[in-house]
Amino acid sequence: MITRALALCCLALGSPAAAQCRQALALGLDVSGSVDSNEYRLQLDGLAAALQRPEVERLILSNPEAPVRISVFEWSEAGFQRLLVGWTDIRSPTDLSGIAQRLQSTRRSSAPQGTAVGSAMQYGADLLDTQAACWKRTLDLSGDGKHNVGLHPREAKSQLQATGITINGLVIGADDPSTGDKRYVQIGELSAYYNAWVILGPGAFVETALGFEAYEDAMTRKLIRELDSLTLSQVLPLNGGSQ
Repeated sequence: MITRALALCCLALGSPAAAQCRQALALGLDVSGSVDSNEYRLQLDGLAAALQRPEVERLILSNPEAPVRISVFEWSEAGFQRLLVGWTDIRSPTDLSGIAQRLQSTRRSSAPQGTAVGSAMQYGADLLDTQAACWKRTLDLSGDGKHNVGLHPREAKSQLQATGITINGLVIGADDPSTGDKRYVQIGELSAYYNAWVILGPGAFVETALGFEAYEDAMTRKLIRELDSLTLSQVLPLNGGSQ
């Protein structure tokens, strides 16, 4: 059985589809009305810094022949999603620094106030639908609040069950400490909400950041966990799932 599994793995690694992309990673950033200008900057700069952390870079660049492919978008209401970085193969530190520079130079646009989590899930899934050749397709959704407009995330999750994608969450406690820091309560409620209605797929999880100032560290933890999760069982289905 082990010999057969190793043979299947070698075939998968040598196939044209596998050589194109080992993981498609779409990152969706919440820019709704609850996110102020300072928090917006902490979020984009935090993602840029996390992508260039040595431990993250090492995982991303571990197999340049089958690269990680990254896309970044921001979201608020149902009709608002803005693509910041189109699908980009990461084969070198230069590719990573290029994405980081683009994020650092991005300026906030005028986004609607609402928080359409379900619509963000659908938009991210549509992005991943264009990357069917990748061994694994993952949507990262960051947010500091629950859905309040558009398609409910439970409906979006139901519609996406058969797509084969993974959705992970990064929830951010964003209460203002000057008015009484309730972030521990908020983050607990929001984590439960994301666990119930947002995350999807085997091994899906929710990471937490106690405020936007902790976003970079939380994103780093999440990226390490995601990038380190490609296993033999995720490669084998490329061979038709035969036993």
